[in-house]
Amino acid sequence: MLCLRNVDYSRDGMKILQEINMTFREGMSYSILGPNGAGKSTVARILMGELKPTSGQVLLDGKDITGLDVTERAKLGISMAWQEPARYEGIKIREYLTLGGKLKVKEDEIKEALELVGLPYELYAERLMDKTLSGGERKRIELASLLLLKPRYTILDEPDSGLDITAGELIENLLSEFKKAGATVILITHHEEIAGKTDFAYFVCAGRVVKKGFSREVVEYYRKTCGRCLFLEGSP
Repeated sequence: MLCLRNVDYSRDGMKILQEINMTFREGMSYSILGPNGAGKSTVARILMGELKPTSGQVLLDGKDITGLDVTERAKLGISMAWQEPARYEGIKIREYLTLGGKLKVKEDEIKEALELVGLPYELYAERLMDKTLSGGERKRIELASLLLLKPRYTILDEPDSGLDITAGELIENLLSEFKKAGATVILITHHEEIAGKTDFAYFVCAGRVVKKGFSREVVEYYRKTCGRCLFLEGSP
């Protein structure tokens, strides 16, 4: 079980997160839902170890891992698909997916992962990672790499960002595949239709957890609450 306990995060004297408490249980899918600037990606980066909380703890199976960095957490089975994928150039996509051959996977597993994210194996396995790849293609390649890694906890930061209208179907397929592998998925999004595909949701606004519960209930609350806020902001 992965947990955040009383996590605060401040930067340049400004509070970004306040009293964040979240629990992510094995084999379930979660969404962290909220408007742009709510602090969702900051939560993801703290879970992954890229950022350290100002106060509070990150716990894995009851053990405090707050001080561990990204690499150390990856070794414990926590992985993340960043909103903007890292740009590796000059290597074949197959090499990227297999960590230069260090990840021992069968050829049919590579084919299955690529095709599940909408990239034909015959066209992409031997293709170079270079400037001819679009942002959406890079995002799909990174998602395929997570499928092959089979982490215990998968954090997806705005996985639909930069993708086309098939993003909803792709996310649904990914959630299904990760669930089959027994992984816990933590999905960061501001789209309620994407959040609605998960089991459980946290609604974050202004750096706080406003509501938590079954995703459909939280999505409905989010729709009503954020819709009202936007209406008031647009009022004269």
